Amino acid sequence: MTTVSLRFDDQMKRELDEMCDAMGMNLTTFFMIYAKKALRDRRIPFALEAPIAADIVESSLDEADVYAEQNSERLTHEEVFSTLRRKIDG
Repeated sequence: MTTVSLRFDDQMKRELDEMCDAMGMNLTTFFMIYAKKALRDRRIPFALEAPIAADIVESSLDEADVYAEQNSERLTHEEVFSTLRRKIDG
């Protein structure tokens, strides 16, 4: 058996304790349920997303406007989003 220590903001700890208590469990049970679900599903049991930086989107749209004015070539939506994804991912 292994012990894991976590640091929480005092307010967050109180709120989490209250929530767990209302569900009839303690923090250890809460984290065991979470860990078992993650292991069973082989993924984090909620979506993680990073917002797209507005400045990257804005500059890409500006570039697209300039490109469209200077070229008659048309791109598919896959090509446009692929280029944008490469810019976001760096």
